[in-house]
Amino acid sequence: MAGRTAREKDRYEARLRQVEAEVTSRWGEGRMSPTRERIAALVGLLGDPQRAYRSVHITGTNGKTSTARMIDELIRAFGLRTGRYTSPHLSSITERIVLDGEPVPARTFVEGYAELAPYLDLVDSQFDIKLSFFEVLTALAYAIFADAPVDVAVVEVGLGGEWDATNVIDGDVAVITPIGLDHTQILGDTVEQIAREKAGIIKAGASAVLAAQPPGAAAELLRRAGAVGATVAREGMEFGVADRRIAVGGQVITLTGLGGSYEEIFLPLHGAHQAQNAAVALAAVESLLGAGPASGRLELEVVREAFAAVRSPGRLEAVRAAPTILLDAAHNPHGMAATVAALAESFDFRRLIGVVGMLADKDARGVLGLLETVLDEVVVTQSSSARAVAADALAALAVEVFGPARVTVEPRLEDAIETAVRLAEEPAEGDGDGALAGAGVLITGSVVTVGEARARLVGVG
Repeated sequence: MAGRTAREKDRYEARLRQVEAEVTSRWGEGRMSPTRERIAALVGLLGDPQRAYRSVHITGTNGKTSTARMIDELIRAFGLRTGRYTSPHLSSITERIVLDGEPVPARTFVEGYAELAPYLDLVDSQFDIKLSFFEVLTALAYAIFADAPVDVAVVEVGLGGEWDATNVIDGDVAVITPIGLDHTQILGDTVEQIAREKAGIIKAGASAVLAAQPPGAAAELLRRAGAVGATVAREGMEFGVADRRIAVGGQVITLTGLGGSYEEIFLPLHGAHQAQNAAVALAAVESLLGAGPASGRLELEVVREAFAAVRSPGRLEAVRAAPTILLDAAHNPHGMAATVAALAESFDFRRLIGVVGMLADKDARGVLGLLETVLDEVVVTQSSSARAVAADALAALAVEVFGPARVTVEPRLEDAIETAVRLAEEPAEGDGDGALAGAGVLITGSVVTVGEARARLVGVG
């Protein structure tokens, strides 16, 4: 029996690789056309599975995935079954579609795709542009959630909002995490333009939970909420972080929620930005479950237990010691500023070496400029992504920012990690004995780089 089960698992894993190859041969991520006609046609053929459950829809520039994980954890703590759809993945494509807090098994993914596949050619034949990778996965996630079935889907936007494939769903709660400049060649080069696109997930009669925003972005979000009659909860007004202090392995926070105060919550994540994400997540779940001034707060102990269980791989995640190796998927200046602040607050490195690999559509100079303030040296590399900046090109920018003496180029990520560890272990001036206390390596710059590093250092999952 055990042997048969193992063979069956191997067969589904092999088929999963085939399915992934089929899907990734389509129009890739990082591109968007201003239409939802294709995805609407596909989910329509499936019977609109996204209407079978309640949903929390999340957009913003940074913090979406961590916030989605927190919302998922909170909802499940209150006894509801959840599906979670996020992107991109770190190690395995199945990470994108999560049931009850766990990535779907290869069998669920493969069998779901087999049911979906007959409809793909039909939809493809109706349009000049075929269904994209992201559209196919979005429809697959919605169908899997309906089949499960789930009570609530927690759905992260892929890119933007209004024209994103996920936006065929009408979220009961629309969450907007902090907005900054990213994907400017697609979404616009001002926070107002970007906010206007992201505001498209706020639907008529929904609850809109808004993180603190730049004034121009806030104005756009409030304009949309008013136009569709959405109820608004704003960080700093209706909810927020009342207090936070550093603790071993994370931080202890007090949150002001829509229904009252939630004291002494341990959050095993680093940085003020994660406390902000927690406040946003709590307000979203309060909105979903009906907590508020009239009905009071959610049960405090349940909230505490949920936040204590939160994990966010690849977000200032420590995966090795002596030297400490941190993985952080910050990939734009807005996100990197939060990472740099969290590093200064939560860690006391004697010597910190960076491993940086980025994608071509990102503000590499802006990211490197922020890293220069905290890194002793940087090792420039590149991921396997077709969108990756070539290591030599990124190194040329790094030399301008760091100076040539502080930059090393290692095109292969494995070599870059080994070099960074060696550099971190070198004694700093005045150390004498070369002690490793306080030595660290930060691997960052893109989700792909961090995902590939994580697979090498800790395995998939």
